[in-house]
Amino acid sequence: MTSKISNRIAFAGVALLVALGACTGGEKAPSQASSGKAEPSATPNAAVKPTGRVITVELYSDEKGNYFKPAEIEAHRGDVVRFTLKSGVHNVHFLPDSNPGAQALPPASDFLQLPDQTFDYVVSLAKGHYYFQCDPHALLGMKGHLEVED
Repeated sequence: MTSKISNRIAFAGVALLVALGACTGGEKAPSQASSGKAEPSATPNAAVKPTGRVITVELYSDEKGNYFKPAEIEAHRGDVVRFTLKSGVHNVHFLPDSNPGAQALPPASDFLQLPDQTFDYVVSLAKGHYYFQCDPHALLGMKGHLEVED
């Protein structure tokens, strides 16, 4: 009986280590996550010239819920939208099925897990209205819109 319990504890320990390793991920590329430096860290699309303008969007989990602040963003091509984690664990995802006909949507970000960790996106989308969300919190209302202007 003791042997079975020891084996179960050992298996549970290994499973926990594997799960924790999967959650922490590896090194983040500068364009995916950083420590919140003032300079944009995303590599701009070759066809888009950076404007130098940085728009900060904060990501929260608190007594008010899970949300982007602000959730409505106006930007121009070349602007950097800097998503900055304030609390919780979140990602940013521009879903293709929620943006029908949109071309060159940015890939989903890695999960931001540390306070002030960032995901920078250099706006390279055509003029229009784009939906984004935090995948695990979308059903709880963590959604936003990016309006790209000329």
